[in-house]
Amino acid sequence: MDLDQLRYPVGKFASPSSITAEQIALWIEEIKALPELLHRELDNISATDLVKTYRPGGWNITQLVHHLADSHMTSFIRFKLSLTEEHPVIKPYLEDEWGKMADNKELNFIYSLNLLTALHYRWGYILDHMKPEQFINNGYFHPDKKRVVPLQEATALYAWHCRHHLAHIRNAKNS
Repeated sequence: MDLDQLRYPVGKFASPSSITAEQIALWIEEIKALPELLHRELDNISATDLVKTYRPGGWNITQLVHHLADSHMTSFIRFKLSLTEEHPVIKPYLEDEWGKMADNKELNFIYSLNLLTALHYRWGYILDHMKPEQFINNGYFHPDKKRVVPLQEATALYAWHCRHHLAHIRNAKNS
């Protein structure tokens, strides 16, 4: 495999040009399913496997699980801000630097897996109870993108993010 295939095993995210209610429902189910899929992948994983990376110079499995918790907590907050404020300006963060922090490198992944389980339950509940127009009309202003990201696009992005890092974990385990 070439480096791009290792970095993007499910392909790079591309914002859909048109989004249907059916697509949103599928993305919500993907977001809700991530913790169970992670539990299956990580059940009885060995210490040797936890330090495997999905590509040279990439994060190991422990870092990937902690990254998912960091990223999805951030997204959950962005959704809540977007549902209670008009196009709030979000704060980007340096995810690569977060990945180097002691908690991401050394702390047992189970803490982030437990966090993801609870977080995705709450996030899924909010997503299930949003009105269709909220996915279109509500969003956040992303200063790096210099535009408002509607929640329907953010839902697509985070469903992709779930698939993306789950594939990284599976690839690392099989390396």
